[in-house]
Amino acid sequence: MKDNVPPARAGNAFLLAQLGAYAAQRFAERLAALELAPPQAGILRIIAITPGLSQQSVAQQLGTPPSRLVALIDGLEERGLIERRRNPDDRRHHALYLTEDGGRFMGRMAAVGMAHEDAICAGLDDEERARLNELLQRIAGKQGLTQFGHPGYDSIGKDGKPSKDAG
Repeated sequence: MKDNVPPARAGNAFLLAQLGAYAAQRFAERLAALELAPPQAGILRIIAITPGLSQQSVAQQLGTPPSRLVALIDGLEERGLIERRRNPDDRRHHALYLTEDGGRFMGRMAAVGMAHEDAICAGLDDEERARLNELLQRIAGKQGLTQFGHPGYDSIGKDGKPSKDAG
């Protein structure tokens, strides 16, 4: 093989980037049917898994500045999906909880997520999916990525879309 000839098949990093971009785009399209942006879905998921977190804690888990989440959380609250309650341990902060409507909405969001998972992994059987997940978890861990963090969260704007000033 000559030095300037690319390999015959794509590398793993390229395939991961390609699939990641495709999967993120398709997931955003699926969420749009619920009138939801991907960052809002992430916020709802965190609140569902760990109710009572402060906005600062949610922002920390997502890897984004708290000020970027305020409008997103406001929008979810206006839709009746979440509520802010005074934190009894620290009255300066509010704790975030799903409402009853929010709990029902999570069921709809889970169905969208499962359909997305099935579509993206359609070429794999259950055993292969489990192995792929194990390998991806290991890669993510080595890169210091967290369960909720996503590169897109550091650039979200007030509308839940990438901000124009994001670098």
